[in-house]
Amino acid sequence: LAFCRGRIVRVPKGPLIRVVGTEVAIPCSVSDYDGPSEQNFDWEFSRETDFVRIVSTWDSTFTSEEYQKRVGRGDIKLRRSSNDAVELVIRNIQPADQGRYKCSTPSTDATVQGNYDAEVQVKVISDGLSVSGSKARSSTSLRLSEGDSFKLRCSAITTSPEHTHLHVGWQVKSGSSWRDILSLTHEGKFQPGPGYEERYRSGDIRLDTGANDTYRLSVSQASSADGGAYRCLVSEWVRGADGSWQRIQEKSVEIAAVSIQRTDVVISTSNVSVTERDSLDLTCNITTDRSGIFQAEVMWYFSASPDDTLSDAQLLLSMDHHSVVSDSTLISLSHVDRNSYRLLVRDVDVEDSGYYFCEAAIWVPLHNGSWHKVVERTSAPVSVVVTALEPDYDVFLNASKTPKFSDDPTELNCRITNVQDTEANIRFSVSWYYRQHLPGDDVVAEELLASMDADWTLLLGDRGRERIQNGEIIFSKKSADTFSLRIQWTSESDRGDYFCVISAWSRHRNNSWVKSKDVTSSPVNIFWATQDYTLTVEAVKLKPFFVAGHTFEMTCKVSSKNIKTPRYSVLITAEKPLTDQSNPNGTTRIISLNQDSVVRLEDWTDQTRVDGVVLEKVQENEFRYRMYQTQISDAGLYRCVVTAWSPGGGGMWREAVNGLSNPIQIDFQTSG
Repeated sequence: LAFCRGRIVRVPKGPLIRVVGTEVAIPCSVSDYDGPSEQNFDWEFSRETDFVRIVSTWDSTFTSEEYQKRVGRGDIKLRRSSNDAVELVIRNIQPADQGRYKCSTPSTDATVQGNYDAEVQVKVISDGLSVSGSKARSSTSLRLSEGDSFKLRCSAITTSPEHTHLHVGWQVKSGSSWRDILSLTHEGKFQPGPGYEERYRSGDIRLDTGANDTYRLSVSQASSADGGAYRCLVSEWVRGADGSWQRIQEKSVEIAAVSIQRTDVVISTSNVSVTERDSLDLTCNITTDRSGIFQAEVMWYFSASPDDTLSDAQLLLSMDHHSVVSDSTLISLSHVDRNSYRLLVRDVDVEDSGYYFCEAAIWVPLHNGSWHKVVERTSAPVSVVVTALEPDYDVFLNASKTPKFSDDPTELNCRITNVQDTEANIRFSVSWYYRQHLPGDDVVAEELLASMDADWTLLLGDRGRERIQNGEIIFSKKSADTFSLRIQWTSESDRGDYFCVISAWSRHRNNSWVKSKDVTSSPVNIFWATQDYTLTVEAVKLKPFFVAGHTFEMTCKVSSKNIKTPRYSVLITAEKPLTDQSNPNGTTRIISLNQDSVVRLEDWTDQTRVDGVVLEKVQENEFRYRMYQTQISDAGLYRCVVTAWSPGGGGMWREAVNGLSNPIQIDFQTSG
């Protein structure tokens, strides 16, 4: 199977209908050629039979004398669009330019095949297109308010001898470039510009045709973005021989300069600070130059954050465009003047702190008696700070009981004094703190013992939690102005500084309590001097000489220092000679008497003499030991081992110090 191929030169199918005085561009392209990718082109023109050379891409001497001036001025030129395509551009085409145009390409092929030129007929017709604006003047100025409606008109007509169609479009320019609003195309279709599709579908942007070839642009709900210069842009189109539409000319006329006065909503004051129980007064001002009949709808909102949207904010009060105000007990909304609306919040409290803003809508009457909302705006938020009413009072801390020894009680009273400017809506609570007392400038952070909230519920800190739960540390409210802290048995680890903080709480409108003030007392130092415990025990033998079978008797006298109300326990021991095999360790525990005077036989194992030893308390600090019917095996050194006890927490006894007496010897060999 063989294919025939060769160079193909193409121009549009004619005739090409163009309007006198316009710029014409005739394209020419070449394909299926050999040689370099960039091809050259020659253009020639014929009115009847002979062709006259116009211009060439490669030969500067190609132009005939008839066209040299026009080519030299640039009225006729070639514009290359690619390596294989150019356009012949004729500026300000005239009737004399009507005729046949031939595009030729010099051969670069190895063999001559295909066509090397192509012709197209150009027909130049008279300009029958007329575009105009208002008959009164070429351009008008419109000053409108946001939300208004306006209409602009232009007239477009053509008397072209050819069957042409008009494309009429409206454009606006608010900066440096024109934007398409809405067009009626040459094919009879409406085409909204970018960004105007939704407004076209809703009917806010319309284009209507009228008598005398007029085209009316209608704009409803005008916004500030609609301000600018408006023009009517009309292009004339003809269907070519190949069935495609070709634009043959375009004209425009500026119709109006439209300015849109923006409607603003502002709150007359900026950041506001008011005192609790006072009134908050804010005014919402609507700025508009609207002179006709209108009514405003106003809504006041509250938000905890300036970034909240209306859906997140709380609606406080509203007034519709019929001046009907929604109900509220402590908030009122009044119409001060035509464009000002006042919000009054009475008896404010701390919870009213936040951000306030108003939303306003403008309504205008329609011909049927109904009202139509034309614009809606929201003000910037205004920060409102409500300062709590602080009651004036002092706090005094004193110790009603201070310890002199360990395990003594401690009691501190925190009292509220010099109370002024308090109301029934104020109550007090206390927090207790401990701080270890260090010498020098060392700083130790305070530790929370316990605190009370607004309803006097006790909240425990980490320090002493177990002792508090066991009842060893007690917190109480003695009276309306006095709170107490009691340590039942004070230990050395409790020594340090104590202070209290009295908190004032204010009751809000929703019956919640919010802390309004803290006052801290001066610290009270709990301290007592500690000295080493001392214990002395003296043993005395009552009968200096005795023989076996007699009674051995000795007393132990005890003295102590720096021990609070001591009691003593006593243990009698005996050190036997090393020859005594019954006790290889040398020391025997015989009998004991504890601090509650309970007697116990320890290691006394002589069953024949169970009642042979007696230990008794003679007085608080004196104890007597008797051993009846002594035997040779009883020989040894006898001592009193004494332990001093002091009262501890919870009725328990705490061991303080131990003491050992001098030895008393039983030696039958030397006894008389």
